[in-house]
Amino acid sequence: MLRRVVITGLGAVSPNGIGQKEFWENTCNGVSGIDRIASFDPANLACQIAGEVKNFDPSLYFSSSDLKKMPRTVPLAVAATQEALANAGIDLGSFSEEDFESLGVLVGSGGSGFDFSEKQFEIYFSKQKNKISPYAISNSLVGMLSSEISMRFGFQGRSHVISNGCTSSTDALGYAFNTIRHGQEDWFVSGGVESCVTPAMMQGFERMKVNPMNYNDDPSRASRPFNRDREGFVLAEGCWMIILEELEHAKKRGADIVAELVGYGTTCDAYHRVAIMPDGKQSARALRLAMKDAQINGDEVDYINFHGTSTLINDKVETMAVKNTFNGNALNIPSSSTKSMVGHPQGASGALGVTISALSLKNGFMTPTINMENPDPECDMDYVSNVGREKRIDVAISNCISFGSKNSAIVLKRFE
Repeated sequence: MLRRVVITGLGAVSPNGIGQKEFWENTCNGVSGIDRIASFDPANLACQIAGEVKNFDPSLYFSSSDLKKMPRTVPLAVAATQEALANAGIDLGSFSEEDFESLGVLVGSGGSGFDFSEKQFEIYFSKQKNKISPYAISNSLVGMLSSEISMRFGFQGRSHVISNGCTSSTDALGYAFNTIRHGQEDWFVSGGVESCVTPAMMQGFERMKVNPMNYNDDPSRASRPFNRDREGFVLAEGCWMIILEELEHAKKRGADIVAELVGYGTTCDAYHRVAIMPDGKQSARALRLAMKDAQINGDEVDYINFHGTSTLINDKVETMAVKNTFNGNALNIPSSSTKSMVGHPQGASGALGVTISALSLKNGFMTPTINMENPDPECDMDYVSNVGREKRIDVAISNCISFGSKNSAIVLKRFE
């Protein structure tokens, strides 16, 4: 018999708020975190805006000496993990050796060390080879991200990274979920982190023509999912970490349960490196697989957190996939895109969506899709436009679509 898996802690370091409380309140109120790039001079870029985490002080978590040895994703992840542990009521000071050995880390990230690697390439090509960091190799390995978290907190259980494009953290959470419910582990620190707002990454996405070019003077309006005049996604960074536990394990230690994770589904279009299949067939199948895994019917779903990137193809195809999944009932299901306020944090997207979905279930509130000013006729669902909405939610879905033709979805339930 499969075991039940619950969420007991959440941590957030987001462009529109540091800490779960600030992030949730700002998202409920439609506050955008998108602004002109501050981490470097973007003057030579056509798109000069991004979703950067503001006022984040990594020196609160690491010494200046240590910070020189790691990419920005590490302090972001440590900050969010620390909050998630505290939010879950987990006191590491009271841990036994067995506790440290049992708590694992399973994180999703598209790349992890972009900022660090770019700096090392700059050093190399400026003919200063002897100044390249001895950590250049280790930081180029995405798997080091979970190792850094494990080392920071002393966790000696599984320590893995799923790097699967934009579905990375959805898949990390899905694997953690399955590992727990099949009895192989009792709990995990899981979620996603990304920090890819760098000169080369911005230039690369610009070459792909997927970034908005006409909102440099009005950044908060740039991410506009489901609008006729959307131009593309706004690149973003951030980290959302989640404590997943087997139900009896959580109850035994008196944990406050936020929501229950009940289903996971994933597919591949097997279609293209960067484009998604125009018919949305496999995205729809991932949704159906997740609902089948959760043993729920389409008419039980109360809310969907869309991938909703604000690109011309994604929003239309994702809407089509949801409509094909839920048939005539799709127009009655409220949904929203948090990326309208945060931007697109690539591999951390799923953790962002699951965090919002879990908080929506707990608080009975659906966060809005802001900038809904000129709806695309082909995007005709209820996207909770501009203003959030109070409503009891019993079942929610977080959906993701990725480069490389990947599709993944997670189903959550209100905990009873």
